Amino acid sequence: MKFRRYAVFVTPSPGAFAEAAAAWLGWDAAAGRERRHPALDGLPAPVAEITAAPRRYGFHGTVKAPFALAEGASADDLAQALRAHCAGLAPVRLAGLEVAALGAFVALRPAGETGALSQLAAATVAGLDGFRAPPGAAELARRRAAGLTPAQEALLARWGYPFVMEEFRFHMTLTGPLAADGIDAAREALAAYLAPVLPAPFAIDALTLLGEGEDGRFREILRAPLGGGAGGG
Repeated sequence: MKFRRYAVFVTPSPGAFAEAAAAWLGWDAAAGRERRHPALDGLPAPVAEITAAPRRYGFHGTVKAPFALAEGASADDLAQALRAHCAGLAPVRLAGLEVAALGAFVALRPAGETGALSQLAAATVAGLDGFRAPPGAAELARRRAAGLTPAQEALLARWGYPFVMEEFRFHMTLTGPLAADGIDAAREALAAYLAPVLPAPFAIDALTLLGEGEDGRFREILRAPLGGGAGGG
C-alpha cells in the first residue's frame, strides 16, 4: 500500500489492552481493519461520534508526529533507520496509565516518573528528522490556529511539530473534543471499561512505524524493538 505520511507512535503490544482500545476507537491499526465498538453505558454521545477524530490514527501515543517523506527519502530507508535507532535505546517502563481529562479530550496519561520516556521521544524526534519533509503552509496554519506559545512556535519551526522536546507530554487519546458537560461522564465510562485491562506497569518495548493510506487511516508498518529484542514487523 502507498502511504502519504508516516508517524512513529507508541502502541500497545498485542493482548487484551490493545484489543479493548482498538474496539473502542473502531479501528485496529495493527490489523488494518475496522472493529465493532463496545456498548458502554453513561456516554454523553454515541461511541462512533465520540471517537471520530482519533479513529483514523488508531490507538497510540505520539512520539514523532505524522510527516511526509523528505525528497530523496524512501519508506524502506525510514523503516531500516527506525530499527537501527530503536536497537540502541533501552525499553521504558511506566508505573501505569490512568484515564484523565486533558482539556476537552479524554486520554490515558502515564502515572509516575516519565523522564526516560521523554528522553526516548526526544532522541527519536531528532534521530529521524532527516526523513521529514518541511510542513506546508496549510499544516503550519493548522498548528498555529490552536494558539502556540513562543517556545512551541520555535519547536514547530525547528522540528515541524510544537509538542516535542520540553513541550512533550505523553498521552494516548481516547476521544475527540467533548462538550464541557460530557467530559466527566466519558471519563468515568472509559475508566470502568478499561479498568480490567489497563497494564500496571506499562512496558514500552518497541516503537511502531505507521503509514497514512489514501483513505486517511493509519496502518502499522512495523514494530521496532527497543534494545534489539524480538519484535514484529
